[in-house]
Amino acid sequence: MVNNKQIIIVEDDADFLEGMIEYLSLSGFDVTGVKSALEFYCSISLQKYQLVILDISLPDQNGIVLADYVRNNTEMRIIMLTAQSSLESKIAAYQAGADIYLVKPIDFSELSASLYSLLGRLDTESHTPQEPISGKKKNQAEPIIKQESAQWTLSRNEWTLCTPKEEKIKLTSKEFNLIESLASNPNEVIGRQALLKILDYENDDFGNSSLDALIHRLRHKKGEFNDKIPIKTAHGSGYCFSAPIMIT
Repeated sequence: MVNNKQIIIVEDDADFLEGMIEYLSLSGFDVTGVKSALEFYCSISLQKYQLVILDISLPDQNGIVLADYVRNNTEMRIIMLTAQSSLESKIAAYQAGADIYLVKPIDFSELSASLYSLLGRLDTESHTPQEPISGKKKNQAEPIIKQESAQWTLSRNEWTLCTPKEEKIKLTSKEFNLIESLASNPNEVIGRQALLKILDYENDDFGNSSLDALIHRLRHKKGEFNDKIPIKTAHGSGYCFSAPIMIT
């Protein structure tokens, strides 16, 4: 159930914050509200949260910087909720690790739906094995790759990618969905149009820019031993995972 998830909101507009807390609490969420990055750091030192709703314009730290900290130091999922609607801000947020980007003003029912969608997807993917996107039924699917030959490992339960040297790289929901799509179709190129659909991106300038930003971010993620994630571009038509990988 998603209503047992702990959510923290970082928003310096007191009236807006109070309204969000009241609406989301009535919608079944367990919500904590803070007004600054400092209060946020204090809160997460005392309580574990599954998701954070972040504003970009905070009094003591830029929300993009805070999102980057959250992605690299916690297991929390991130929703950016801000008045900044520029493409540059959106791309920066996704590069920092945001799962969803919402623009103010927003109807609280849309915010609630976004929370249920993201948290519900976390619950489902943690407990239900997913079939390859090729459309084969579970009992017809061929092994993705033999375990003894796999060097990279994608974990559905932990949302991590394990390098050949057994280092775990944390992934956002979009990053996980992208790598899972590539790993579920070994030695096949997945086209941009298919990836846009899989990632729920629109086929427009923003959607394509978001996909490019996601690929860029993944290619620059690496473990302590500099094992970069091997995502290969196929003549501009799509992408593939260019190393052996196993999904667990």
